[in-house]
Amino acid sequence: MINPHPTPGPAAFVAQAPRIHGGPGANGPARFDFSTTANACGPCPLALAAIREAEYGHYPDPAYTALRQQLAALHQVAPERLVLAASASEFIFRITAVSGAGPVAVPVHAFGDYATAARGYGREVVHTLAGASLAWFTDPASPSGEAVARPAGLTPQPDSAQPVWAVVDRACEPLRLAGASAWSGADADDVFQLYSPNKALGLTGVRAAYAIAPVHGEAMVQRLEGACPSWPLGAAGAALLTAWASPAVQHWLAEARQTLRSWKLRQTAGFAELGWQVQPSVSNYGLLRPPAQPGIDAATYATQVVEPALAQAGVAWRNTTSFGLPGAWRVSVQPPAAQDHVWAVLRRLRG
Repeated sequence: MINPHPTPGPAAFVAQAPRIHGGPGANGPARFDFSTTANACGPCPLALAAIREAEYGHYPDPAYTALRQQLAALHQVAPERLVLAASASEFIFRITAVSGAGPVAVPVHAFGDYATAARGYGREVVHTLAGASLAWFTDPASPSGEAVARPAGLTPQPDSAQPVWAVVDRACEPLRLAGASAWSGADADDVFQLYSPNKALGLTGVRAAYAIAPVHGEAMVQRLEGACPSWPLGAAGAALLTAWASPAVQHWLAEARQTLRSWKLRQTAGFAELGWQVQPSVSNYGLLRPPAQPGIDAATYATQVVEPALAQAGVAWRNTTSFGLPGAWRVSVQPPAAQDHVWAVLRRLRG
């Protein structure tokens, strides 16, 4: 039996600092956008066609019966374990709202919405599992792109009186380019697994997500469904997830990963040749640091020299200062033409 906790109401929300993300800003997308972790091989033609051909003249099935069955078949789980969401961010805020009032554990470097949601609902943000009632993990990690092991101290007990709800954000798992996730099989049966396939399909403008609940997470699924508005997915989002569950789209994704691997080898070698440090990662993105510059620290060089030159040349990188990592960027794997363009800019800076 879940121990009931009061859910903070709207009055608990407080002013938040501006949110920083990769991708387009007020001036629109950059010509060469390394700042987003979306699949540079996309958009997926099959998924894009499905979205364009979706039926927009009527409401979707409010229970999303067929979609739930397709996603359940993809992951080989019971349909009852699926929680549909308008986006990964929507799910983050919803589970934060209904999972109690205790501290929320987030990685030291992570997607900002975990902490934003916690603070918005008046919950303490911590970086340790001790005492937390909701814990977030991201595999692969962001912004580093490194594999994340399951911590030894994590023992969720969803059916206990004082549960710890753990969520593994797997937004970038489909674009893992090396190794395998430690959060698989029985090691993932006691946590929520959050998927937002729009990154993998190169269609980040279409918002849709879903979570696979723990095997014994029926009570939390009920609370999440009770806090969900009607029709969280519109026709476009439902079409995206339906396409995602199809064998043809999964085959396209496997081929895209092969292409990304070859582009990543080329990109890593090119930056290394220019003296830049590329931190090893298992994903289609990773951390990039500049070579040492006489008389200027890395963070200042990044923001006052490199970024203005890149912006002028139509290039966007994701500065990781907001992650607590000044002087570095999260850079995604991009096609050879984009790589060559960036290297030309960096050579001009080097003189």
